[in-house]
Amino acid sequence: MSAKPPAPLHTIYQLKVTLSGSKPPIWRRLEVANTISLSKLHAILQIAMGWTNSHLHQFEIGGVTYSDPDFNLDDASNERRVLLSTLALLPKTKFRYEYDFGDGWLHDILVEKVLAAEPMLPYPRCLTGKRACPLEDSGGIWGYEALLETIADPTHPDYEEMRGWLPKNFDPTAFNLDDINKQLQAFR
Repeated sequence: MSAKPPAPLHTIYQLKVTLSGSKPPIWRRLEVANTISLSKLHAILQIAMGWTNSHLHQFEIGGVTYSDPDFNLDDASNERRVLLSTLALLPKTKFRYEYDFGDGWLHDILVEKVLAAEPMLPYPRCLTGKRACPLEDSGGIWGYEALLETIADPTHPDYEEMRGWLPKNFDPTAFNLDDINKQLQAFR
């Protein structure tokens, strides 16, 4: 009896995901297999960025909008049926992911590299990143920046109210690579 051949290796996309308008930038560098759907990429982005999947979302790639069909967005293609491998993503390709249409969290996604999968490495995985994700419902990037200015100034009239709204140990500079990769294990 012959040995079973190894599973074929997939192409891996190295993506840099940057929260548009964040200063200093809030970003993550991810590696994902080309065999995942846009729906799975959405779930991976939620974990990597630190969102809670509490709002609508959509991708815009090459002038086409993709989203969850349950959202019934006009002119949006079904993200569950689209694999990354079908999108002809090349290095330097850019596309956009929007989360929470009210707050308008726009994520600029850059395909940095297209790589052969390494058999001993787990995918998806986060390689690095900077800064904590903004809090849900904090008013978009402008509201979040205003929140950070308020909590940096104990003399601000809204300081106590905003501090009370934040999680106890909230640190806008925090980034926990190990925690993100532990959560991403669910996709392996």
